[in-house]
Amino acid sequence: MTVFRCGAVICLLSLAACAERQLATGINDPYEAANRARFKTLVEVDRVIIRPTSQAYGAIVPEPARSGVSNLSSHFGVPADFVNNVLQGDVKGASTNVLRFAVNTLFGFAGLLDPATEMGLPKERADFGQTLHVWGAKEGAYLVIPLLGPSTTRDAVGSVVDLFTNPLSYALSPPESRILPAAKVGSRLGDRYRFAGTVDSIFYDSADGYAQARILYLQSRRFELGSAVADDYVDPYEDPYAQ
Repeated sequence: MTVFRCGAVICLLSLAACAERQLATGINDPYEAANRARFKTLVEVDRVIIRPTSQAYGAIVPEPARSGVSNLSSHFGVPADFVNNVLQGDVKGASTNVLRFAVNTLFGFAGLLDPATEMGLPKERADFGQTLHVWGAKEGAYLVIPLLGPSTTRDAVGSVVDLFTNPLSYALSPPESRILPAAKVGSRLGDRYRFAGTVDSIFYDSADGYAQARILYLQSRRFELGSAVADDYVDPYEDPYAQ
């Protein structure tokens, strides 16, 4: 009976992976008023807390250490990528991530270094939003999630599920279990510091930062999912209201 159930689950996942993928185009933003309000709050939180904290982090922590924290965060995220690889029926991605995790654990000081990439084992990124896309779920409406930023209905659902898909979250116990969220926060601060020019130009220098962030997110995410359309490309630095 157990074998039958496992086979049934595999068949269902295979059928889901074969579902027709929805090609998203244009901008679907029925909640624009609420999204703009949340975006304004996001910018204010960035101005008061995130931006100065990231600048302090970048000034105090040397680049090799920041790189190590980012590597550690990425390394601890590989098991979650593997779970989504499996759910998507991506055998190659799952195999690559298993090898990558083993190499960086053994030879990269538990993920502080990234020898796997130099060996031709790049991280096969996968999240549950991507899994839903592979299963045929539509992109849905554009959303701005408080403190997290741009998303879509599909990716918002995926973000919630991703909170529970990393096996390390269950395998590790304190204090080791606290390393994962701490490394993730450090990695985010490092990214904010590294891309300060781009983020600042959108948040503080753009005539309509909300519209620019929306375009950038949708185009980047659709390209990542392989559903970008060349004819649908919009220059994110062009004035969205220019005549």
